[in-house]
Amino acid sequence: MKPKLWISHVLGALVFFTVIYISAGTLHFWQGHVYVGLGLLMMLLNYTVLRVDKALLEERSKPGLNTKPWDKRILGLSFLATIAMFIVAGLDAGRFHWSPKFPWYIALIGIVLTATGQLLFMIAQKQNKFFSSTVRIQTDRSHTVCNEGLYKVVRHPGYLGSLLQAIGFPLLFGAVWSSIPVGVSILLQLIRTKMEDDTLQNELSGYSDYAQQVKYRLIPFIW
Repeated sequence: MKPKLWISHVLGALVFFTVIYISAGTLHFWQGHVYVGLGLLMMLLNYTVLRVDKALLEERSKPGLNTKPWDKRILGLSFLATIAMFIVAGLDAGRFHWSPKFPWYIALIGIVLTATGQLLFMIAQKQNKFFSSTVRIQTDRSHTVCNEGLYKVVRHPGYLGSLLQAIGFPLLFGAVWSSIPVGVSILLQLIRTKMEDDTLQNELSGYSDYAQQVKYRLIPFIW
């Protein structure tokens, strides 16, 4: 990986981590420590055993042409929802303690969901060499259907990972009010999944046949 790209990834993560602590108003914030620790662990895995190939890394860092305009809007709104999640979680759990104190096992469930979701996302990214950060048909990269590994279970396992992370977030932090931006984030994720799946079925050769074999877009046996 180019040093410049690695530095940009690290700095991006640090921005989100910093928002949590600034919102909490303290460094004595164990939920923040756990979340940052998970993030650093996943970053290590992402650059070692789950590292993607150079071509996909370049695609994800700077997607090519033909990104769908609606996807740019969804990504923009999703970014705002994510920032709001961190801010509200910090204000709630770290600074003002708006939410009641949850039993320890609720936080544990949140940790498990967050870690599982992040792992699913990275494994899906590793298995699919066309796992772009935007929705586009990658004709410049000879785009084909991925039907291996997790993609034999659901058609969008990376989004399933994102969904699990989002559900785990307010549980890990014990921040009920963060459920509001989390709910917005989940809704945007579901909309994006549906619209991306429709795009692939209409524009990517072989995807309609794949969709007949793998019935579920996101959640096994449900949708």
